[in-house]
Amino acid sequence: MNIRESVIIVTGSATGVGAACVRQFAERGARVAVNYNRSKAEADDTADACRTMGAEVIVVQGDVSDDGACRGMVSAVVDRWGRLDALVNNAAMTVKSNPFDLESLSASDFQDVFAVNVIGAYQMCRAAIPTMRASGGGAIVNVSSNVAFTGGGSSLAYTASKGALNALTMALARTCGPDIRVNAVCPGVIDTRWMRQTLGTDAYSALAKRYSETAPLGRVATPEDVAGAVVWLIEGAAFVTGELLSVDGGVRLAGGVRMQAPGTGDGS
Repeated sequence: MNIRESVIIVTGSATGVGAACVRQFAERGARVAVNYNRSKAEADDTADACRTMGAEVIVVQGDVSDDGACRGMVSAVVDRWGRLDALVNNAAMTVKSNPFDLESLSASDFQDVFAVNVIGAYQMCRAAIPTMRASGGGAIVNVSSNVAFTGGGSSLAYTASKGALNALTMALARTCGPDIRVNAVCPGVIDTRWMRQTLGTDAYSALAKRYSETAPLGRVATPEDVAGAVVWLIEGAAFVTGELLSVDGGVRLAGGVRMQAPGTGDGS
């Protein structure tokens, strides 16, 4: 896909990986929709950064767990530009719980996490695909996580949701071709505000240290690292669909970063 002048929605793009994605799209001349749920100031800052590159940008508030908001996001893009070429499902949430204490995680926790991480991604795809087809086809990238392969993560609900998102990615790839490609990126530890807030500063620092000592590339990912993979799947991977691309510095080659039980380490 030629990204120049393409129209792209990135959900959850006020900060972190989503913001890095829209900046990289803007650098390539795309027209981008920045989506946020609560972080309006950060979304406006990200949009302004894209505008300084000469990109056309709209900012759309919406919770992807709300189907009406998903359809409204696509409608806003169509009203502005008359087409949609690509979608990045980056919006996500988690709840922090102790994986060694199953009572620390409730059914409502699972429902909340799945509502955003899985159902939200599905609702965005459902809203976007007819317009993408009318625009001549395109590409979808879901931002998943390598915890779907390793069983780690901030909670069992989050881990399960990313496994479900990977399965959804493959299922949609089967049904959306040949005009729409669907892939996922599966990052490991990323240096983002979201990850630091989720884990806590000390726990994040300990995890990042163990990760950097384990991964062959010797560090955690930056948002730009992950965004680069997303951009490639949209821009350069013309014959790739249904793939789950690990963006984890090779940590899986070393068996991953072991989860530690309470009392045996930092517990992160």
